[in-house]
Amino acid sequence: MSERPILAVGLMSGTSLDGVDAALVRLEGPTHCELLHFLTRPYSAAERNQLLSAMAAGGARDLALLHTRLAEWSAEATESLLAESHIRASDLAFIAMHGQTIWHEPPAVSWQLGEAAVLAERFGVRVVSNFRARDVAAGGQGAPLVPAADVLLFAHPSEPRVLLNLGGMANLTYVPRRAAEEGAFAFDTGPGVALVDAVARLVDPKLRYDVDGTLAARGQVHQPLLERLLADPFFGAPPPKSTGRERFGLPLAQEIHREAPGPDGVATAVELTAQSVAVSMARWVPGAPEVVGSGGGMHHPILARRLAGLLASRGQRLRRFDELFFSGDAKEAVAFALLGYLTIHGQPGNLPAATGAAGHRVLGQITLA
Repeated sequence: MSERPILAVGLMSGTSLDGVDAALVRLEGPTHCELLHFLTRPYSAAERNQLLSAMAAGGARDLALLHTRLAEWSAEATESLLAESHIRASDLAFIAMHGQTIWHEPPAVSWQLGEAAVLAERFGVRVVSNFRARDVAAGGQGAPLVPAADVLLFAHPSEPRVLLNLGGMANLTYVPRRAAEEGAFAFDTGPGVALVDAVARLVDPKLRYDVDGTLAARGQVHQPLLERLLADPFFGAPPPKSTGRERFGLPLAQEIHREAPGPDGVATAVELTAQSVAVSMARWVPGAPEVVGSGGGMHHPILARRLAGLLASRGQRLRRFDELFFSGDAKEAVAFALLGYLTIHGQPGNLPAATGAAGHRVLGQITLA
């Protein structure tokens, strides 16, 4: 028998630093989740610079203030979401907030900023936050966590499927069939679009990202540089593994820009992402007939087309998440709403085969209304 439906908000702020994604969902048990509305509260250029500065060399005061500001930005996203949906905050069962990753260095720490108490005070509902810390404490990477949703919501009912996320970093989940955790695993493959975007901004500071793949289309891949980048030990390390801007961020973008200035650097970063995903698939993932892609990288025409070609050479079809479910841009916010549901109900939200944790753990902390 199905559970009584509840409404919840999932909030996600990814490594691409685009903004706060907010999803209003109706949950009816852990395998029934309907997206009702979605929006993004974008970061301004000044806000993005605050985040980048904090990641590079933020002092205690800067980080403390940013902790509260991120919650305020998340509150603004939630207010807009509820207003557009004509839903009252009192109708919500909870809000699940991922926060903004400011430093990811497992097994020591994976740290997200965003003060949950601000949301609990503003909306008068429970807030689930700090999802990654318990997995890290259990010896895991703290990431990726979206695989729980891949297993419960997005896998194929009866045959293997790969769920690929081309966000700021790229990660994938292999699931033998829906709701079957046995045999499922996940890992970060390396850079997604964060590196591409960073190189694009070095070419033209007025750009937020490589709009419509224009710069990449004008460039030529710098092959010697690409081969050196692909020699990074991360790509050869077996799963479980995760990464972030600490490894594939601004310093690497600056190196690419120096050695392949202009559009060539952007084209090289695109090829690095495409090949690192394809190599990871070939090396670590059993055959699956389809790969379902989501995230900002699926909006980059050069990257999506190149990756589709590399996968086709293995007999795999790259499909868009949007074709099968809802907007792929909403996927991670929906996933964290599901993780919040699992936490509220005392159910584990990590996939040890994805994170490397010692076992299943109930994730996150609950701030009461």
